[in-house]
Amino acid sequence: MDIELAKTFLEIVRAGSLIAAAERLHVTQTAITARVQKLESSLNCKLFVRNRTGARLTADGKTFVVYANQLVQTWEAALRDLPLPEGFHKILHIGGEVSLCNPLILKWVCEIQKNIPTHAVKTEIRDGTSLLRQLELGFLDAVLVFQPAYWPGLQVEQILEEKLVLVRLISKPTPYVYIDWGEGFRKAHDAALPENSRAAISFNLGPVALQYILDNGGAGYFRTRVVQSYIESGILERVASAPEFSYPTYLVYTHSRLSPELQLAIDLLKGVVAADSDWSQRWDPII
Repeated sequence: MDIELAKTFLEIVRAGSLIAAAERLHVTQTAITARVQKLESSLNCKLFVRNRTGARLTADGKTFVVYANQLVQTWEAALRDLPLPEGFHKILHIGGEVSLCNPLILKWVCEIQKNIPTHAVKTEIRDGTSLLRQLELGFLDAVLVFQPAYWPGLQVEQILEEKLVLVRLISKPTPYVYIDWGEGFRKAHDAALPENSRAAISFNLGPVALQYILDNGGAGYFRTRVVQSYIESGILERVASAPEFSYPTYLVYTHSRLSPELQLAIDLLKGVVAADSDWSQRWDPII
């Protein structure tokens, strides 16, 4: 199928009318109408009902939105990956959540590059839901997430058991900074510490929250490996008698994509996890 037809269809959905889609795509309305007719003919169904206010999706049109997005994403992924970089036979596609990029994913990529020289590496840093969706569509080989999904053919391995602990800046221990570590943490945190469930300062990304506290003062919950170096250096201290929360990291991949190279990459990841305990997340190695 012509990818332009799928792109045009999605643009009409976003714009709400054929006229608006034509303006966005810099083509005539006649060209847009012709593309819709060709697409509907290929699918043997009607996708839009046009009226004075624009274009409304039919039931078949609503169903086709998912397929059109997949078609466009698959085509764009192919454009990114092909041709293969010179001297490489295949590509390993790995992904991880934002707060895992430094240092875990950085070191994992370095290990893959050193030990699997025949393969190029493409890395996606996204939120967990997006990563699992990309894995399901086949765009990624393996992902590191905090909250995995489960479906047939999926392998989920816990590679790291961490706790979220309450720490504070010794020189300025207030205010309390709320870090949103996901639905499970929210429920447990708000049940254990209801007085802190409506903090005046909050972040949904751990590295940013940590940098805020280091620069401005305060207290908040962080993963043990991330704050250990700051505790040892006397910058942060753990808050005594504060509740702790479990926060494991999972490696997720599909059995169908498990090649010898991917298995080696997984083994290398486990080696990185076992060898390194300093995850301070400072880009500058000097704390």
